[in-house]
Amino acid sequence: MYAQPPPPNPQQSAQRPISNPPQPQSPSTSNAASSLIQQNWRPVGIHNAQAVRPSSPSTVPQNNSRSLIFPPSQRPPQNGAAPGFSRPPIPVSRPTLQGQSPTTIAAIQTPQSNTFSTGFPGSRPHMVPPVYSQPTIPPLSTTSQYATRPLSPPGPMRSPPQGVDIDNMVNQMNNIGIQDQPQLDQHSKPSKQNRPKRAYHPSSNLNNSSNIYPQPPPQYMQPTSVPNQQPQTMPRPVLPNAPRSRIDPNQIPSPVVVQEQDQRIFEEQVYMTCSKSTVPLASTDFRAIDEGISNPRFMRLTLYSIPHTEELLQTSHLPLGVILQPLTKLRDGEGQIELVDLQEQGPVRCLRCKAYINPFVIFVEGGKKFVCNMCSFSNEVPPEYFCILDMNGRRADIDQRPELKYGTVEFTVPQEYWAKPPAPLSYVFAIDVSWNSIKSGMLAKCVETIRDILYNSPNNISRGGKIGIITFDKDIHFYNLQPQLEQAQMLVVSDINDVFVPLNSGLLVDPIESRTVIEGLLESLPTMFVDNKAIDPVLGAVVQATHMALNETGGKLLLFQTALPTFGPGSIKQREDPKIYNTDKERSLFSPQDNYYKTLATNCVDSGICIDLFLFPNTYVDIATIGLLSCLTGGETYYYPNFDAQKDGEKFAYELKHNLTREFGYNALMRIRCSNGLKVTDHFGNFNMRNTTDLELAGIDSDKAFGALLKYDGKLDEKTDAYIQCALLYTTSSGQRRVRTHNLSVTVTQLLGNVFRHAEMDTTVNFLAKQAVSNTITKPLRDIRDHLTDKCVKILMAYRRYCASQSSSGQLILPEAFKLFPLYALTMLKSKALRVGNNLTSDVRVHYMRLIKSVGVSESIVLFYPRLFPVHNLSDQVGHPDQNGRVKLPPLIRVSYARLEHDGAYLLENGQTLIFWLGRQISPDFVRNVFGVDSVEQIDPKIINLPVLENPTSTQIRSIIAYLQSQRPKYLSLKIARMQIDPSELEFNSLLVEDENNNAMSYVDYLCYIHKQIQSEG
Repeated sequence: MYAQPPPPNPQQSAQRPISNPPQPQSPSTSNAASSLIQQNWRPVGIHNAQAVRPSSPSTVPQNNSRSLIFPPSQRPPQNGAAPGFSRPPIPVSRPTLQGQSPTTIAAIQTPQSNTFSTGFPGSRPHMVPPVYSQPTIPPLSTTSQYATRPLSPPGPMRSPPQGVDIDNMVNQMNNIGIQDQPQLDQHSKPSKQNRPKRAYHPSSNLNNSSNIYPQPPPQYMQPTSVPNQQPQTMPRPVLPNAPRSRIDPNQIPSPVVVQEQDQRIFEEQVYMTCSKSTVPLASTDFRAIDEGISNPRFMRLTLYSIPHTEELLQTSHLPLGVILQPLTKLRDGEGQIELVDLQEQGPVRCLRCKAYINPFVIFVEGGKKFVCNMCSFSNEVPPEYFCILDMNGRRADIDQRPELKYGTVEFTVPQEYWAKPPAPLSYVFAIDVSWNSIKSGMLAKCVETIRDILYNSPNNISRGGKIGIITFDKDIHFYNLQPQLEQAQMLVVSDINDVFVPLNSGLLVDPIESRTVIEGLLESLPTMFVDNKAIDPVLGAVVQATHMALNETGGKLLLFQTALPTFGPGSIKQREDPKIYNTDKERSLFSPQDNYYKTLATNCVDSGICIDLFLFPNTYVDIATIGLLSCLTGGETYYYPNFDAQKDGEKFAYELKHNLTREFGYNALMRIRCSNGLKVTDHFGNFNMRNTTDLELAGIDSDKAFGALLKYDGKLDEKTDAYIQCALLYTTSSGQRRVRTHNLSVTVTQLLGNVFRHAEMDTTVNFLAKQAVSNTITKPLRDIRDHLTDKCVKILMAYRRYCASQSSSGQLILPEAFKLFPLYALTMLKSKALRVGNNLTSDVRVHYMRLIKSVGVSESIVLFYPRLFPVHNLSDQVGHPDQNGRVKLPPLIRVSYARLEHDGAYLLENGQTLIFWLGRQISPDFVRNVFGVDSVEQIDPKIINLPVLENPTSTQIRSIIAYLQSQRPKYLSLKIARMQIDPSELEFNSLLVEDENNNAMSYVDYLCYIHKQIQSEG
């Protein structure tokens, strides 16, 4: 039984604001000259005209009331806090499930003859109390000794190199049994031979601080033991000279167990954002209620208990950062974001740091002033905003002030916040009509999808918005779409080196008013260019022309390109060279060839024009260069190599529709502010920056996330909380200028154990991945991979040294909150952005690098560790909606080939693809029920949808697939992988990240390697 003493007593620089107003593996033992009109391919029905350079043209939702408890700033004072202010309570451990017990894995003796063991509860995160071997943290100089730690052979830290003798790590196995150790007296010192052989020691053995630290107040007292946690004893191993046995993979930390336990908790309860419970895992489907701290879907911290000094943070080696997804979609049942309209005065802000008013400001002097929680400046309350305080220090109008109740709100803003007059969003579709586009079927599928989105979709583009259509090959074709025309008029610009827009009006039109003209054009485009032989589509000139058209209003450019632009402005060369793969020169392929597209993208940002690239290449297209158009403007790059309309058309159509119907803002500016003692020093994501504080976003959507690195500019006071506020100034797609604010409050601690206890691993993985791919231009991939492994070692070493120092040197001690970190460090190394290998082109790498830079936490977790569902033995409830309308999924299994049965069928998804794997011995009945054929060999591997068959198994599996596809922003294309038959099985095997693949170790071997490196720290 683990002893669990009470947790410690919870303890509680201004930056420039957004301008007000704003301005414009290694082997292992485990398995363009003049205007021309080409009449020979123009249809008779389209009016062709010689383009002539024209003269310069003259040219509120209702609030939803929520019945909630008082927000932090309006609750009665507690513990002597100033009137109207109280801190959210410090998080505590998640409740333990009944019947849960810790598990220990087989101890393993490395060449140094040490034992290796770890133990962990079955759910996350029932936190074991922090353990301290000394009352204070040593100075930084004490811990810096392993900044360049010696290895064997000596040298800088590297990822597991080829030839690492894993056999020597796991071959010698003795004392595998884990014996239950009697607990020592709390004040006695455990002898060396009596040290407990568990990863999570009874705190009475390690923490002798009962007479050093004061006891917490009664309201924070907890039981001193954890129920239903009995240590387990593993069987004794065979003798050393017997056949070698390996670590049982069932006994090492499993993400499946952790995720399922966390999901079970939040299926039964709602997450209250100011509650004591730990933040739900990013993989958990939860419902949250905003009590003054923003929903974690919007903001997540790597540490929910921040060290009070920089030295303490450096001792832990944990990163301090925040991941923000400002426009993310809320779940059903979480309400809507409240809109605050303060008329011409605009939102109330601090006069010193320009932070926006929020639930954590303190009203004083009878409500005449408020103290800013970010910089502690006392501000006069504007007369029109004044309200008296009640006897508890709360404003009397608290129920009518969403900005003082909720962590996330939106403010309407006056004209001084406008960069340009806001208007509904305008869209320009620029479509490649070259030979490649016709041959692949892209053009036909593209115009069909656009027509469907505009006129057959219930969630079509915003009312009031305008659209324009441009086509291009070696020339650029503009279309007059004015509603009074019987059919569209085409104007061609052939001098692409001096491009201009040949229309003063008619290029951008209301899609409803001009429906007949638009539909006629879209229907005729595939036949209009059917005999086109041009193979060199321009690109830079198209973007230049669109920039001219949208310069005054801003908008969105959706550009469909099929080949490398080798003609016209911005032409680039073929530079792909497989010979430099896996060398230090490879990173040159990740940088743009020149600054043309960077300059062009920056100009688009100035005008508020967001660019989304849809690429359909058959060969190299240099995403590193042309992808800057979407990367710097806040857009997105969609990559469809070797596009085939029959195979990939459904994916393309889904993603184009999602792009146009998701929540979107443009002409945006974002800033992150921190309270005194903290500052933002770096940002990660796809955006443009001209200074050190403001992220310029020509566009931002609900799927985009950003990272920010926080550092210290002073010492934090553990008696007060630390605060972070994100402010996003943007124009909605309907044409309203708003500011959306997100607020976060976290405790400050001087205890390292609390830092580890309240660390958030999912966010840390996302943050480190963003940081890693951001360094790929300046550092070799090898060094970046080495750094991730080194980071894993240092974090675990810090926990061992300062929180479990009395443990045996042979034991691998894993912090409860970070017990899966070695696995996720390994999966990052196996990702397409960072893996070793010659089978990945630079386009694929760069595409995944920029994907990681923009992906949110929940999507990154499944990207690194896919989900694997067995579907050959489904219960009756699986595949059908539950009482909440969510389809019940099969239980997850671990992502390893050893978990597969040859007579089984499995679905694997990672947010990007969906693979249906079938064992060679799968039942013929299952094959008939699902595919409608008699044997595995008769299955068509090119099918993209399962046949609709009238039987329960077919219905269940099709329902599961449809549900999985509906949950992702990218379409999960179905691929069939029959065991030892289909090439797609190679991709399936590469996603089994717990196995030895992708030139990297297996999970078990990597864990052994990490253990050995920690031992070398000694």
